[in-house]
Amino acid sequence: MENEYTIPAQARIGHVHLKVADLERSLDFYCNLLGFEVTTRYGSQAAFISAGGYHHHIGLNTWHSKGLAPAPTNSVGLFHTAIVYPTRKDLATIYMHLLKAEYPLTGASDHGVSEAIYLDDPDKNGVELYWDRPKGLWTYEPDGSLTMFTKPLNMTNLLQEL
Repeated sequence: MENEYTIPAQARIGHVHLKVADLERSLDFYCNLLGFEVTTRYGSQAAFISAGGYHHHIGLNTWHSKGLAPAPTNSVGLFHTAIVYPTRKDLATIYMHLLKAEYPLTGASDHGVSEAIYLDDPDKNGVELYWDRPKGLWTYEPDGSLTMFTKPLNMTNLLQEL
């Protein structure tokens, strides 16, 4: 089947909106741990948070999920929310912050095109914190597709950015 439509190259993912069990607990994670700022709240039911003054990168609400358990791991749904950092040093900085906070990671990977740290939010929603290598450093397969893989991220080397 030939694709009749191609999304514009300038298109981007604007925000993610998550159902959470406890709004304050989620705000503590996303704002106090990861450093996002609240841009607006709807009482005790919803909040919108951002980085750098954008209207919102993440929406959090309890409209259909207040007090509920996390979704089962082996079910359909969001695998993770990916937050891109501008530089490798910024990724190292958040990694050091997570270490100091003793917040558990679920993984850390070198994907060739990017380096990523993985963790779960309080509702077991996956969160990927990553930076993209410059496009000029990406490698390609003979068929033109990107060379991507999952190898362990050298955390000691990452911390040398600090």
